[in-house]
This record gives sequence, structure tokens and C-alpha cells, in this order.
Amino acid sequence: MNADHPRPGASDLRGTGLELRFGTHAVVEGVSIALRAGEVTALVGPNGSGKSTLLRGLARLHPISSGTAVLDETGEGDAPHGHVGRDAERSILSLTPRDFATRVTMFTQSRSAPQGLSVREVVGFGRHPYRRRFAGLGDADRRAIDRALAATGLEDMGARAAGELSGGELQRVWLAACIAQETGVVLLDEPTNHLDLRYQVETLDLIRDLAAEHGVAVGVVLHDLDHAARIADHLLLMRSGRILASGPPRLVLTASNIEAAYDIPVEVGVDERSGRLRIDPVGRHAARVG
Repeated sequence: MNADHPRPGASDLRGTGLELRFGTHAVVEGVSIALRAGEVTALVGPNGSGKSTLLRGLARLHPISSGTAVLDETGEGDAPHGHVGRDAERSILSLTPRDFATRVTMFTQSRSAPQGLSVREVVGFGRHPYRRRFAGLGDADRRAIDRALAATGLEDMGARAAGELSGGELQRVWLAACIAQETGVVLLDEPTNHLDLRYQVETLDLIRDLAAEHGVAVGVVLHDLDHAARIADHLLLMRSGRILASGPPRLVLTASNIEAAYDIPVEVGVDERSGRLRIDPVGRHAARVG
């Protein structure tokens, strides 16, 4: 982003002692999480464990009943990577909606297909926090949209009607809109759902690039433990609204932790060729071969 729209510097987003509720029912209880600039933090766990609700709380899309959530910022990106100024710490609730949207964005699963708009116009939604009322797109906005289309493999689809796309294609469009927002913190709720194998892999690579190449703090909910192990610097394994284990993937994704979270026996090993974790759930037909 150029001087037309100064981009906030690297950011850490931290939640401490968070509790989130649906009515009187607590779905997240006493959870602390730190999303650090230049790192990917993956939230995993069974359905109903509270991971998506936790992410929505950090995005100000679900009220936080108790606990604190703060942004630590380096300013205009002039501090060394990973060094966050404590004097820049502020509650996420203290920011105006526009200011918050220039710092934090979230990809969700529930967005519908916009009718009467092109793919490029939908991706342009990500530029709204930077635009004055009734103002058109500037050069910086157009460049950000171009970069987002390229990053998600949509360069040749910009003129297509968004309402005519498949579910997987539309998902990539909304992901591109988040990228075009160019925030220091990106939150992603199951971004590989509904994507075919190629775009699952490309989305995972893109998540790593956001952190490693652009210094973004990424928080991502994933169901696939192999995917989480592949891209995450830090893992939070949740069950029943609480953190069961947290830390580097190899310390979190042990057979005992996974069995405790999912109530299913698993075998965990390391692939000799790639060095990656290999997680094999043991079902009733696990012994079958051929």
C-alpha cells in the first residue's frame, strides 16, 4: 500500500481470559490466545469446541462477555519485524469500526453470492475502510485489488458475474476481498472448505505467504489436522470451549491429545520423506488393505 492509504504496521492481536456466550450458555471459557505478526496460529478441535466463535469474538462479530482483547502495533511498519511497541497497545473495542477494519479482517463461510456485481467489484469491497464517502477507487485501491486477484488465482475472472460462480469460486472471491483489505491481522474461518484439492493447497500456501512474506498475524480455523500441522507455527487444540493443548504442532498433535479431543483412536507418525506429521484416525475398517 502506498502513501494514499498508509497501512498499519505489524500487529499482534491478543485475547486474555476470554469468555463468549450464546444467551446463558458459555461456548468459550477462560481462553487466552496470541496471534503474532509473521506467524500462523491454527485453531483446531471437534465441532462445537468454540473455535469459530473465538475467532468471531476477536473480529468483533460476537460480543466478549469477559476478558480482554487488545492490538499491539508497531506503528507505520518502521519497527523491526516481530518487535511490538507496548505503548501502542489498545483494546479492540476502543477503535472505530473503520479503524478496526484497516487493522483486522475476517473471512467467514456465510457470505452469499452478490447479484449484479463482477468478481472485481466484490473484491473491491475490501477497500471500503480506506475510501471516503462516495469516493471512487484510487490507484492504491486498484493495485490492491490486482494483487488480491493474482494471489487467489482470479486474474482471468475479474469481469465475470459473481452470482454465476460455483461455491468454491465464490469462496476464493471473498478470500480475495479480505486480502485486498491489506490488514495486519487476518482471521480465516475454514478457508479450505468447498475447495478442490488444487485450491486447498494454494490457499494453504497463500496463508503461509501472508505470514512469512508480509508479516501478517494469521489466525485460522481448520478441520483438517494435516493442513494445520503443515502451515501453523502455533496450534490451539480446543474441546468444549476450552484449550486442551497449545504450542508447536508436534507438541500439540500427539496421539493422546487428539484422542482426548475427538474421542477416537489415532496413530501419529512422521513421514520419512517430507518430515511432516502424519495423522491416521483408526476406524473400524482401518485394518483393510488393497
